[in-house]
Amino acid sequence: MNSVNMKRITVTLPDAAYAELEDWAEQQGRPVANLATFLIELGLRQGKQSGEYKPSKSKGD
Repeated sequence: MNSVNMKRITVTLPDAAYAELEDWAEQQGRPVANLATFLIELGLRQGKQSGEYKPSKSKGD
């Protein structure tokens, strides 16, 4: 089992965006929340790589 600490948040999406996210998750055979988590983590990595996001303190990757 993975020992990563997790936090829960609430995200509000437009109906069209949720429908696309749901369709994509279904195509991959995973829950919508799992795909959303992956996409948020991907966005954070890309923000760091591009320099758009500079972490103010290290919390691990």
